[in-house]
Amino acid sequence: MAAVFYSPNNAIPLSLLPPRPFNLHSNFTCTSSLTTTKKTKCKHKPSLFLQNPSKSHLVQPLLTPQQFKDSNVSVDSDINCIDYANLLRISVRCGDVELTKIIHSSLVKFEEEDVYLKNALIAAYIKLGCLNLAERVFDSLTSPDVVSYTAIISAFAKSNREREAFELFLEMRDLGIEPNEFTFVAILTACIRSLNLELGCQVHGLVIRLGYSSYTYVVNALMGLYSKCGLLEFVVLLFNAVPLRDIVSWNTVIACMVEQSMYDRAFEMYSELRRNECLIADHFTLSMLLAASSRCLAVREGQELHRHALKSGLHGNLSVNNALIGFYTKCGTLKNVVDVFERMPVKDVFSWTEMIVAYMEFGHVDLAMEIFNSMPERNSVSYNALLAGFSQNHEGFKALVLFCRMLEGGMELTDFTLTSVLNACGSMMERKISEQIHAFILKCGLKLNDHIETSLVDMCTRCGRMDDAEKIFDDLPLDHDNSILLTSMMCAYARNGQPEEAISLFLLRHSEKSLVVDEVALATILGVCGTLGILKLGEQIHCYAWKHGLMSDTGVGNAMISMYSKCGEMQSAVKTFEAMPTHDLVSWNSLLTSYVLHRQGDGALDTWAKMERLGVDPDSITCVLVISAYRHTSTNLVDCCQKFFSSMQSSYNVNPTSEHYAGFVGVLGYWGLLEEAEKIISAIPFEPKASVWHALLDGCRLHVNSIIGKRAMKNILSIVPQDPSTFILKSNLYSASGRWQCSELVRAEMREKGIRKIPGRSWIIFGDKVHSFFARDKLHSQSKDIYSGLQILILECLKAGYVPDTSLVLHEVEEYQKKDFLFYHSAKLSVTFGLLMTKPGKPVRVMKNVLLCGDCHSFFKYVSVVTKRNIHVRDASGFHHFVNGKCSCRDNWC
Repeated sequence: MAAVFYSPNNAIPLSLLPPRPFNLHSNFTCTSSLTTTKKTKCKHKPSLFLQNPSKSHLVQPLLTPQQFKDSNVSVDSDINCIDYANLLRISVRCGDVELTKIIHSSLVKFEEEDVYLKNALIAAYIKLGCLNLAERVFDSLTSPDVVSYTAIISAFAKSNREREAFELFLEMRDLGIEPNEFTFVAILTACIRSLNLELGCQVHGLVIRLGYSSYTYVVNALMGLYSKCGLLEFVVLLFNAVPLRDIVSWNTVIACMVEQSMYDRAFEMYSELRRNECLIADHFTLSMLLAASSRCLAVREGQELHRHALKSGLHGNLSVNNALIGFYTKCGTLKNVVDVFERMPVKDVFSWTEMIVAYMEFGHVDLAMEIFNSMPERNSVSYNALLAGFSQNHEGFKALVLFCRMLEGGMELTDFTLTSVLNACGSMMERKISEQIHAFILKCGLKLNDHIETSLVDMCTRCGRMDDAEKIFDDLPLDHDNSILLTSMMCAYARNGQPEEAISLFLLRHSEKSLVVDEVALATILGVCGTLGILKLGEQIHCYAWKHGLMSDTGVGNAMISMYSKCGEMQSAVKTFEAMPTHDLVSWNSLLTSYVLHRQGDGALDTWAKMERLGVDPDSITCVLVISAYRHTSTNLVDCCQKFFSSMQSSYNVNPTSEHYAGFVGVLGYWGLLEEAEKIISAIPFEPKASVWHALLDGCRLHVNSIIGKRAMKNILSIVPQDPSTFILKSNLYSASGRWQCSELVRAEMREKGIRKIPGRSWIIFGDKVHSFFARDKLHSQSKDIYSGLQILILECLKAGYVPDTSLVLHEVEEYQKKDFLFYHSAKLSVTFGLLMTKPGKPVRVMKNVLLCGDCHSFFKYVSVVTKRNIHVRDASGFHHFVNGKCSCRDNWC
């Protein structure tokens, strides 16, 4: 017997009737199957159909359906039961509901009930989409049999009427009618649709008791139920136990593995299927595995599936081609995607929508819009794909215009629509627009859920509305379980310069067990640990990740590398990279960043050489890091840097941007080639950003070249006149030349315009707390001890040869006052606190949000000598490791 696909989307054969034996030359009895004992006799007369003796299963009508309608045939006409059944099949094949109704009216005139014909009528009505008429026929049966019940149960299961299907099944059992294999498939379909695992398990027990556990299509339906409920172990047990597997059996177990993100096992099952000579992978197999290849970025496996599709002739299948577009969007090139799309013999709305997604993924917004405008038909999914693409490519204004267009067209607003438009507003960072969208959602009474609330909070935090974001978050009930929203809130705190609040929220919710620490939450909190330099918590999270098997996630590994490097643990960062099972480009960039942050240029270039050997293609960020590495090499490698910079476009298809030029100018300036650096800037084919001139200015500071430095400052002032750093630069220039009045005027202008510079802040982690200090700060609870200790430390350093550099104090005060300004910088206060609170011999680790000043740098070299302690300071330029009077930066930093 042929297997029946268990899927709820696939119809159970409605012609459940077994071929009835009959003899054209004698009267016959119409007997209902299994339970009905009543017999109905039909008068046999010459048939309207000719039977081919050599092919008894083929029936050819002598009358067309229209002739039958016009003939006004009565029950006394020359028609027998088989003729009626065949006419019903013809009506279904032609989609002719009217003919079915005429046959129905003829059957009503039968003196006695024929269950066989009524079942055929039920099946016909169901296939023609007239379930209400099928129900009426079913209700008219005085003795329905298993076929009658099965047909209606199956129809209910596929019409979102699972509860009625369950009730009919129980009614059938109460009447003593035993289900057959088709009934089991029908009721299990209802269980799958409603995810009713409890009833499904009871049906499973009945399947075993009645001896249907060897029927492949029944087992397939059971596997489908357990798969939908995420019970992979049960699916595998059934798969291994079934004596005869068909392609549906294989597809079900592979689909379950894909759904559970067990991609390696899914590909192993596919390989085993390929070795089975009796079965051939179908379009469902390939589509499913191509989707898996997209999710896990399995390029080789996806390409092999494409080759198999070409060889097996499935390359013309619509679902396979749609899956190929999705695969190449994630794991290929735009050319691969376009080739598949253009060769498709048939395209549906999903194909066109996938092309919109592909163009948006590759950043071709205009081409995505062309595809959208060219679509023969569009649905809400198409609009949402375009809307999400605008948001993804930071085209916030276009996203809002499309959203308004959707509103005017009366289109349904889904969760996906609202989250996309909220993300678009967040990318625009326009407070007023975000308030309007927020008000629209509240005014329309749109139902909020976890996804919309998360996007709403994220939008508020990106548009400078932290108070509103906190209010939304705080209004949630304490027992509300939304780990995504918690993670989003932690990200918001970290992004808005409130890392301590992010850590506090994480520790509080984790202790309350209201936060499910998944890969995203781990990566977020590791980033905050790196920002603050909280090594101890970062190590605890590392242990948690190992314990719960999360280290296989590439994103977690990348965050771990960054955390260790920012906390000063370069060796741990390298070990983490080496322990990762797989690396993506972000992994390599994280390792390169670590070397550059620790001023280990040679290590960064060795990593880049390894990337080249392995064929890892760099992106724009990689190139910036490689260029920056040449600034921190042990020997002058400017020529090599020049070659790399010149070959970026030809070798790696990376067009130089202001960031690349700034890095290259920084390398030239670091090695004293200031004139060459200025020539490079003048040859830039576009208007350079201020960062390029800042790089030149830093080189001028290192090598004390005031002539080129003045030209660099002039250009900076003209490019970003309203930037806070520009005002500070201008004020400092006046102060350095003794023009105190002009300097004060600049600062007065800043106050008038509400422009503030970022205050210098230093902090140290001690006792699981962040201890922050500002210049001349006395807010710390132990400030008296800190200031007393610092005075002693200054005296000891003065004895050792330390000379305060008062030229760095750009204020119009007396000389003794300048020394007071220098002595109580935030970094000095933090280091002193660290020396007082840590055990002798232990290193002191301090973080600073801006560059370390020259006097602090000189002071810490002497501190490392008089205290015999290693001092580690991370500032905006990278790490300074002070050991025995020397610094790892070799006194060259900007």
